[in-house]
Amino acid sequence: MSRKKGFTLVELLVVIAIIGILIGMLLPAVQMVREAARRTACMNNMRQIGLGLMNYESSLEEFPPGWISDDIDVPIGESGWGWSASILPFMEAQNLRDRLDFNVPIDDPTHEEWIKTELPFYLCPSDPAPEIVNLNDHIEEHSHGGDGDHDHYSGFMPDDTGEPHNHDKLWVSRSNYSGVFGTTEIHDGPSNGNGSFFANRAIQLRDYTDGLSNTMIIGERRGDRGSVSWVGLVPWVEHPGARIVGIADHAPNDEHGHWEDFSSYHPAGVNVVLGDGSGHFVRESIDEAVFQALATRAGSEIASIED
Repeated sequence: MSRKKGFTLVELLVVIAIIGILIGMLLPAVQMVREAARRTACMNNMRQIGLGLMNYESSLEEFPPGWISDDIDVPIGESGWGWSASILPFMEAQNLRDRLDFNVPIDDPTHEEWIKTELPFYLCPSDPAPEIVNLNDHIEEHSHGGDGDHDHYSGFMPDDTGEPHNHDKLWVSRSNYSGVFGTTEIHDGPSNGNGSFFANRAIQLRDYTDGLSNTMIIGERRGDRGSVSWVGLVPWVEHPGARIVGIADHAPNDEHGHWEDFSSYHPAGVNVVLGDGSGHFVRESIDEAVFQALATRAGSEIASIED
């Protein structure tokens, strides 16, 4: 009597179990490879931004202000356009820059379509946050203090007619890259950051007495902690200054960090741009004091970056 050849149920279950184990072992490796590719793409974005900033500086002999306001005595004010909007012509985005009027506020109706333009070089591919965000979303979880009001401008800014802005939403394209304000609180002195980007002042290369290669000027920001955009500062939104610049209050990805601190979805650290335009990866294990020293342009500290 001949026997039919084939797998028994037990053998089939064993094979399935082995395949499951192999897939379980392979999946983390695949995820690591994908994240490595995303981190490389993010670094390429940072290098492109660094090159754009250096070309801007070569043309105008200064870096752009962190943001601009019509009244120098009201730094948290309109028009608010930020450093990342200023360098658009040097990021192969002249057509978009031509559609923006820096003489009128960001939230002017004429800008409604254009401020939602997604710019891939301002987006980290590791960040799953939506590309279009509401700039007036309410931030509390990672704010300083018991009142959750770390960088909040109280009240609404009046427009040219004397009527107050009273909007609930302002849809803009997100960004993952912020100018380095420094180590001081934004709301304490919006025009006097000890870093590279703040209100109404354009920093020149000679201002970097700590050395261009020892000073961070751009750093990563995670989208889940609060919306950041390339457009700039809108005074009536929650935490206006921190929507365009960040501070080195804590080391990267610190669990105690606030949302305006530098952070990313990359394992172990964040990408940054230095004053010489180069891109680097700063590990989250960096000493906090060293990280803060790298965020200032003229603090007379002795600190250098290590990839």
